[in-house]
Amino acid sequence: MANAPSSTSNVLLYFLAVFVPPASVFLKRGCGADILINICLWVLGWIPGVIHAWWIVGKAERRVAY
Repeated sequence: MANAPSSTSNVLLYFLAVFVPPASVFLKRGCGADILINICLWVLGWIPGVIHAWWIVGKAERRVAY
């Protein structure tokens, strides 16, 4: 079964990504390589950080804790 393309939580993460991209990546993927990449992109320039955060929010599935 395919996941819905967007949900309310994703919309909130997209909105958060505009202001603080690493926060939305952290909430979506947790602490890992994605957050470090996003922080580096955000420091180098705001727009690359936002684009990366939107890509992570749009493509990444939420991790399920077992």
